[in-house]
Amino acid sequence: MTIAMKTRVGCVIAASCVATLGMSSAQAQTWSPTRSIEFLAPSNPGGGWDTLARTSSRVIQEEGLSDSSFAVINVPGGGGAVGWAQIARESGNPHKLFATSPPIILVPLAGASRYDHNDFTPIARLITDYSIVLVRADSPYQDLNDLFDDLRENPNMSIAGGSAPGSMDHISLAGLADAAGMDAVNVNYVPFTGGGEVITNVLGGHVVAGITGAGESSGQLGEGSSLRALGVSSPERLGGVLADVPTYEEQGIDYTFDIWRGVMGAPDMPEEAVTYYEDLFAAMLETDGWQRARDQLGWIDAYQDSETFGAFLDEQQGVFETILTDLGLRGE
Repeated sequence: MTIAMKTRVGCVIAASCVATLGMSSAQAQTWSPTRSIEFLAPSNPGGGWDTLARTSSRVIQEEGLSDSSFAVINVPGGGGAVGWAQIARESGNPHKLFATSPPIILVPLAGASRYDHNDFTPIARLITDYSIVLVRADSPYQDLNDLFDDLRENPNMSIAGGSAPGSMDHISLAGLADAAGMDAVNVNYVPFTGGGEVITNVLGGHVVAGITGAGESSGQLGEGSSLRALGVSSPERLGGVLADVPTYEEQGIDYTFDIWRGVMGAPDMPEEAVTYYEDLFAAMLETDGWQRARDQLGWIDAYQDSETFGAFLDEQQGVFETILTDLGLRGE
């Protein structure tokens, strides 16, 4: 065999080896679920985590984005801490996800959970939601200023929230009260385990008002509803049934509050599984089914991949640490 022939044969063999190695590498990086995915909402049905998990799961199935089913499981307790403790025991399990939002940072900072965002795998940030203040339809309060005027005179009046003391709804309410000229420490905040319980207690007259996520309450508002919204924490009015709800700023209260929501997984989830879920949720946000649901719930798309979401969570921890310290709610 001549040198030229040897060279050609060597090149063919080398190319074949490279192609084979490339295929092996691609195959090694390819992952898909081998069974049903448990999508945990660490709250009772009807809350923001539950709404995100159920909406995402439904759209993924209806749009045929995954061959595996997504089973939503509610694990309430401890402002999310009970559910996080369950997931923390599933290290490396690629079939365990949970819906997340600011309490994954706030609850541990308040000393109410031994686990925080660093103990789990960030998958993707999906949307921004906002806080909304609700009263019964027959309430005498016509706007937020009416409510806070009365609260200053009667500080024992109760306002319900769907998260633990020092967690998301409490922090949102405290910021609102401060911007409205009231000492946030004097607000009588009553915690419940989700937006569903907030709505029940507002309707039952057990509290004068409630604060929760706009998205989770949107299904309870509209013509003929027994609830009325006094204001929403968005910088601009939202759409759908929330289009007539004025912002805080429209009422002379210079304050907004974003509720980011996303998805995290069990600790030490394999990289290829993270990639699968990143791509899955990114594709979900592009579907007509998701966009219809998003608009109905008043959500704003705010996608971040795993790496970007992880960095965002670290930044949020610094922000919330300062807020809780200022309010005297920082745990030891």
